[in-house]
Amino acid sequence: MSDLQIRFAQPEDAETVHRLVVDLAVYEKLSHEVVSTPEDLRRALVRPQPMVEVLLAEISRKPVGFALFFQTFSTFVGRAGIYLEDLFVLPEFRRGGIATALFQELFRIARERDCVRVEWTVLDWNEPAIKFYSEKLGARILKEWWRCRVEVRPGTPAAPGTP
Repeated sequence: MSDLQIRFAQPEDAETVHRLVVDLAVYEKLSHEVVSTPEDLRRALVRPQPMVEVLLAEISRKPVGFALFFQTFSTFVGRAGIYLEDLFVLPEFRRGGIATALFQELFRIARERDCVRVEWTVLDWNEPAIKFYSEKLGARILKEWWRCRVEVRPGTPAAPGTP
């Protein structure tokens, strides 16, 4: 894609990022779980210390994909890492190298920041993504690690055994 541009999203891009998040949720059959708003994303992107960072992929200035990530820290290695929360490319733009370009930029950022790793999760049914990650990117699929979650939003009950 010769006119592909990848840039950091700014707070004023929150509506665009939110639209792409909704498109991702539809693809993952999880649209019922989207409760975020563009304002939530705008607040998360505010600098100088944003909670998250977003790379926007654009073709002819039209947003076609994104990668949302944040910094982590490995106590075992003693260095920072990057956690990729979401990466999504609109279906009509897939297989054009956009996801690869987003990953390459993310890996470049990780090296520039002296990060030790980039990590993310993938849904177990998403075979095309699993194949892409393992074959094209050389990612190890860590089947021995399971993701855990406790909802702590206001209005949700506390986890069992917690005050």
